[in-house]
Amino acid sequence: MENRTCDVVVVAAGLSGLAASIAAAEEGKSVITLEKSNVTGGAANMGMSPLAIGTHYQRDANFNMTPAEAWRKHMNFIHWQGDARLIKKYYEKTASTIEWLEDMGVEFCGLITAYAVGENERAYATAYPTAHCVKPEGGGAPGPRCAGAMTKRMTERAKELGVEILFETVGDSIIMEDGKAVGVKAKDKDGEFEVRANAVIIATGGFGDNPELIKERFGYEWGKDLFSFRIPGMKGDGIRMAWEAGAGHSKMMMELMYQCPDNMTVWNFDGAFRQPVFWVNKRGERFMNEDMAPNSTFTGNAIVNQPENVAFSIMDQKIVNTYRKKGPDLLDHVHGHAIFDNWEADVEQALSSGYKYFHKADTLEELAESMGVPVDTFLESVEEYNDMCDEGWDDLFEKDRRYLYKVAKGPFYALEFYAGAYGTLGGVKVNHKLEVETDEFKVIPGLYCVGTDACAIYGDCYPFTFAGNTMAFCLNSGRMAGENAAEYIDEL
Repeated sequence: MENRTCDVVVVAAGLSGLAASIAAAEEGKSVITLEKSNVTGGAANMGMSPLAIGTHYQRDANFNMTPAEAWRKHMNFIHWQGDARLIKKYYEKTASTIEWLEDMGVEFCGLITAYAVGENERAYATAYPTAHCVKPEGGGAPGPRCAGAMTKRMTERAKELGVEILFETVGDSIIMEDGKAVGVKAKDKDGEFEVRANAVIIATGGFGDNPELIKERFGYEWGKDLFSFRIPGMKGDGIRMAWEAGAGHSKMMMELMYQCPDNMTVWNFDGAFRQPVFWVNKRGERFMNEDMAPNSTFTGNAIVNQPENVAFSIMDQKIVNTYRKKGPDLLDHVHGHAIFDNWEADVEQALSSGYKYFHKADTLEELAESMGVPVDTFLESVEEYNDMCDEGWDDLFEKDRRYLYKVAKGPFYALEFYAGAYGTLGGVKVNHKLEVETDEFKVIPGLYCVGTDACAIYGDCYPFTFAGNTMAFCLNSGRMAGENAAEYIDEL
């Protein structure tokens, strides 16, 4: 391809890249967007609900939290380990971004809470109705991947505005002249070329598909003690490009949660075993208050502090029968309500397929052996736990007594849970305008970074009290950067 010129070049067309492209184009700027795959949307196509504060949906539900209140709660949650100006501007932007999306034709189902849990558990799960679920393409109940309808509308809007999306095209390096970013060197099937521009926006979505870099940065070995989302192509290209151009380093993390390996093949199990039942680690010992299970972040944090980063959720046949009759204690909107409806078929499928992370046994001794935990310690843990169930009080972790179910009637079932993550966060240092800065806090003119490449706003733990946060940060940081890049160009 021949060399190209434009006002703004955006590297990647995921959620943040689409938002940046649209925002810059709405300001009258010519935009070329490079996308290494053959579709737009990236990880957002797997998602459901962006956060917003102060929307008409919330007003209709008589939820009147202000962006300033949300900002203060967020900052206190992360112990002020984030850029307060950026986070404040981000929350202030979220409500108008919902309207911005609706003007493009994006439809929302309304508000959802992350988990339908009792009041006692809400401090550990979502306390606030912040997630605005995208209405699935063609209707139907919301669920995983329904946000694909949003990225489709955004892609259509970008094209209406004249944004040129170059598919199967990889951004390779940032062109720097006189200390300014003035374009991107790119590659497609025909070879290398340059896109010259007045502003460059990096939006490549982190490095969730780079096990080597994950091991180097976080110490997890993918496929052994980490089973995170791996959206193809997310190798950390933009972070590398920014660092090579002089960008500073921001704090990096993975937004930990937990899941069973290859959970899409045993989807009902992945939801069924997320209950406040009897959980042990590889030592055969309890390690947490199991009514914390709704909070996938806190539970994921607990799991990675256990031997071999693994936990076992255990039920006996009586517990299963109870859940099948009255429904599970804890429901989440991702797995739905039918997680126990086909229990026998799900068990048979898992066993016949050789799914090694599911265990079934007629006795507790056999279950411990199948799980690979010390039999004597495990039996002692079960006995101690059952005694507490009889007494109606968990004097070890003070689990809500409503969930004290004995483990006594075979057959017995266990599912292994490991750390998971939606991807990586952070890497490129930015200011409240999403301008890239050096480690010495000096702005690199013309260079912006958005989405998960720049998302260092959570301290050390995803703030689950505000569900939909990462998707919202991608949307709003992209939109903000597109607008700020347009303003920068106007002032040249």
